[in-house]
Amino acid sequence: MKLSVKLETFEGPLDLLLHLIDKNKVNIYDIPIVEITDQYMEYVKAMDRTDLDLVSDFLVMAATLLDIKSRMLLPVEKNEDGEEIDPRQELVERLVEYKMYKTMAQQLKDMNFDAEKQWYKSPTIPAEVAKYEEPVDLEKLLEGVTLQRLHAVFEMVMKRQVDKLDPIRSKFGTIRQDPIRLSDKLGAIFDYAESHAKFSFRNLLERQHSKTDIVVTFLACLELIKIGKLLISQEELFGDIELEWNPDCTVEVTKEDMEQYD
Repeated sequence: MKLSVKLETFEGPLDLLLHLIDKNKVNIYDIPIVEITDQYMEYVKAMDRTDLDLVSDFLVMAATLLDIKSRMLLPVEKNEDGEEIDPRQELVERLVEYKMYKTMAQQLKDMNFDAEKQWYKSPTIPAEVAKYEEPVDLEKLLEGVTLQRLHAVFEMVMKRQVDKLDPIRSKFGTIRQDPIRLSDKLGAIFDYAESHAKFSFRNLLERQHSKTDIVVTFLACLELIKIGKLLISQEELFGDIELEWNPDCTVEVTKEDMEQYD
């Protein structure tokens, strides 16, 4: 049978085989392999050979069809149970599976297309109707409620509250943070400045553990700068602020002097 092939774009060799089966109106479970193989080869010969990846897929299927065609010319093979083995069986299973997925894809595409045609009307319920609330029927609401049932619910809720308590942690007292004293910070900065001749104000603040620590440290530095114990410098605009211990400062600060800041 001479086939006049009209070149079309197919997604793959299985897509082409399904097209040929539908075109010839044959049963997919009883494919006339000789006829279909000849038509398939006609299409492969007319294909554009520039896309080697695509052509290779069609050539692999062509080799499969030729193999099935040659096996059908040989005596019928049988399996261990004595049943005849159809050389087309594996190909038929692949075609049926591919056709199922293709049909499902087309159905999803149609559903998506139909969904675009659906329009929904915005609600136009009057405000009076929207505010309406059905009156509560207390008799119906409390139907079957007894004091015994209420007591059982109360006991269950209380038990849940008790179960949530940690038997160990629930006995702990409230942990309160000790207040940060300015005099302590002054002493700490004294010790730090004596061991670091020059240091970064930013680094000093970053060493603190809380916002309160930062504020008190800042106040302590201001006080030491005020009395001349610390010198302040900044090499460039918005640059890091450097603090330097001033050994020439003759102001003596005793422990009692520090405590007066508290």
